[in-house]
Amino acid sequence: MTAGLILAAGESRRMGSPKALLNYQGETFLDRLIGLFSPHCSPVIAVLGAGHEKISAGMRRRSEACVVHNRDFDLAQLSSMQAGLRAVPDDADQVLFTLVDHPAVMPGTIAALLAEPPAPLRIPRYAGRRGHPILFSKLLIAEFLALPATSAAREVVTRYAID
Repeated sequence: MTAGLILAAGESRRMGSPKALLNYQGETFLDRLIGLFSPHCSPVIAVLGAGHEKISAGMRRRSEACVVHNRDFDLAQLSSMQAGLRAVPDDADQVLFTLVDHPAVMPGTIAALLAEPPAPLRIPRYAGRRGHPILFSKLLIAEFLALPATSAAREVVTRYAID
């Protein structure tokens, strides 16, 4: 079983409104990602923080996601990831993870990641650059949770990345 994890807790200061509610091909960034993850993931966990009430009210695919509110969203992005990882069910084998500002993920990218043999962590590449979503084994959840909330997930990612 694969759990999906979408981080949408940031303040979006530069955008002026929550990134999660920006439009991409007729739906919000967050709804698009929930729709992409839902056929492959159970549950799809959406972590909200800043503007959580407005974002939650604007979610059309609310019934397809488990919403987690990270009250400590202002600490660092990792605190939101950790809040979401705490909601991953024990029977999940792996986690498909992305940030809400990547709505252009292609369904084929998700299918290709999930079709690969098990690995601690996989990152797709496009035009030679790392992208999203990231797929990682449940065995890494404890390592992400052990990091101080003010550090960065890349400390674990760089240790295990298989591109």
